[in-house]
Amino acid sequence: MTHRCEVLLAGATGTIGRATAWALMADGHGVTCLVRPGASAEGLPPGAQILRAQIDSTAALQKAIEQGPAPEVMISCIASRTGVKADAWAVDHDANQILLDTAKTLGVRHFVLLSAICVQRPKLAFQQAKLAFEASLMASGLTWTIVRPTAFFKSLSGQVARVMAGKPFLVFGDGRLTACKPISDRDLGRFLSQSLTDPGARNAILPIGGPGPAITPMDQVDGLSRLMGKPVPVKRVPLRMMDVIGGVLGVAGKVIPPLRSKAELARIGKYYASESMLVWDESRARYDAEATPSFGEDTLFDYYADLLAGRATAERGEHAVFSDG
Repeated sequence: MTHRCEVLLAGATGTIGRATAWALMADGHGVTCLVRPGASAEGLPPGAQILRAQIDSTAALQKAIEQGPAPEVMISCIASRTGVKADAWAVDHDANQILLDTAKTLGVRHFVLLSAICVQRPKLAFQQAKLAFEASLMASGLTWTIVRPTAFFKSLSGQVARVMAGKPFLVFGDGRLTACKPISDRDLGRFLSQSLTDPGARNAILPIGGPGPAITPMDQVDGLSRLMGKPVPVKRVPLRMMDVIGGVLGVAGKVIPPLRSKAELARIGKYYASESMLVWDESRARYDAEATPSFGEDTLFDYYADLLAGRATAERGEHAVFSDG
């Protein structure tokens, strides 16, 4: 590392935020973790400062931050919990915009944003919200870095408990329609920390995946079968079923407003069931595993082995496409 930075980390209590806090501390940076009032700070590294504040206004946030070390760098790991329209624009765009405006007011020199690789082909509200903030960040005048990771281990782990209970692994179509290069929280945290001192990360959009080749759902089945020492049963689900569910909920949502959010969640599920989390090659209109950068040491199947052995617990949150039920 060439320079120790004072870093303000937003979204520090999420799994990726916690991993990033540990990576920053390991790299010798000073870390202030922005934590909502009342939220648990459990799991954050010793030595990190805890700043409790809401991201609801630039003036209030600036006043809170000024009570601690002046940040040189701001890292945002915040993300909407559900991805539905109102939540997405409130968090992925508006809250990030408050962070950015505050950063500019405080003289922060570098803003690092954790985004998502799926914004390459936007079809959903949360993707539009993320892209709108990305554009605002790039036009801000600050040095910026936008990190677009592929799938997370936690996002793919929803079916492990199903399989352990003897239930089939659900796949859409033939199970090879999509692929990803999943990255662990720990490796992604290290990548975010390294972006602070990497000249190639300045004013750059960085797609990033984990180590090894791209993995399809059927590759997950094969890996789980090896780990469990027996064939994992598979149940094939027609992709058209997601369209039917989304269509029915969409129509019903016009009469029953709460169903609108469920319709959007169905559309999100359809997106992840039909789109790969890899770099999109616009010239050839296809996803390109070879063009998707790899980073880190942790593999998805190491994580699955830990889940099967009880050494790890999946923290999936609201973004899991499948449940264990």
